[in-house]
Amino acid sequence: MRIAVNTRLLLEDRLEGIGRFTYECLKRITTHHPENEFYFLFDRPYSSKFIFSKNITPIVLFPQARHPLLYYLYFEYSVPRILKKIKADCFLSTDGYMSLSTQVKTLNVIHDINFEHRPKDLPLFHRLYYRHFFPKFAKQASRIATVSEYSKKDICNTYQIPEDKVDVVYNGCNEGFRPISQDEISKTRYKYSSGRPYFLFVGSLHKRKNIPNMLKAFDRFKNTFPSDIKLLLAGQPMWDDSDYRDVYLNMKHKNEVVLLGRVRDSELKKIVASALALTYIPFFEGFGIPILEAMYCDVPVLTSNVTSLPEVAGDAALLVSPDSVEQISDAMLTIAQNVELRQDLIAKARIRRSLFSWDVTADKLWESLQKTISAEKQQ
Repeated sequence: MRIAVNTRLLLEDRLEGIGRFTYECLKRITTHHPENEFYFLFDRPYSSKFIFSKNITPIVLFPQARHPLLYYLYFEYSVPRILKKIKADCFLSTDGYMSLSTQVKTLNVIHDINFEHRPKDLPLFHRLYYRHFFPKFAKQASRIATVSEYSKKDICNTYQIPEDKVDVVYNGCNEGFRPISQDEISKTRYKYSSGRPYFLFVGSLHKRKNIPNMLKAFDRFKNTFPSDIKLLLAGQPMWDDSDYRDVYLNMKHKNEVVLLGRVRDSELKKIVASALALTYIPFFEGFGIPILEAMYCDVPVLTSNVTSLPEVAGDAALLVSPDSVEQISDAMLTIAQNVELRQDLIAKARIRRSLFSWDVTADKLWESLQKTISAEKQQ
């Protein structure tokens, strides 16, 4: 079987959530199924670390698909031509984008459709592209995979897609996220927070990640509970960052906030494992991998009570409304003061986290791919 794969988000030292999903799944699928040929379609020079096995042929297509116009050229011209040239039996796209100009069987992984519910979080041309093309992608795809039951229902209801066309393929947790020694925690805190305990946010500083309310809540927390606790943000701004920048600059306790920017995976694992708690409170999320990373590090989690997050967190996190600065602040105070609660959340997370692993994710994605191929052959 010749399987072409959209691998444009496999970027060395820059694996975000979807890139990580792509990496972890393909690393397992390609090595576990050597009888198949895989063609990895990149939009820029690639790292050899992403060529996991001998049955992979990397192909670089033009142009680099980083803007709506370039998305269109890449997926409607470059991709269908290469699919025809290599005589692909199936196309797997792990980031939701696909081609409407090919008859090749396609499994499309749509992680979430946040842009349908919060369109103003995106720049105009991205918003227009997503809202125009993703309904078409969903309808034309041979099958769809997504990362939570919430996203499945959302996709089916919003785009009028039959539920039996969509498979749920939960995310896993990246290797290396695990508890570390007290000595390592002390060294990490000394390096990043002047030796102090800290709340931690991990992710892009995007509007839907709710950074302004988290900053306001932290300011309120510090006013209520004078302490040496800091707030660390690990991630880069995405598009317009003025909403959180304005809040940050007007904070009373902004000197207690550390903006780390993008952090290498090797350091991020230590930073997560050294946190007092993860504060991850987005308005909308298709899954929320940082929750699992904290759980695997024995770090308590404070997260939102909306979209997919209660589904992932279960009873192993404090859930709050992302719209309520007071609820977020009060939960920070509760976590900071209550050692028994922190230990209880950690104990529950050790049970909860066992439901999610990249091995299971890869197996489920492969099953979905087989359904895609089988269903088309019957037609």
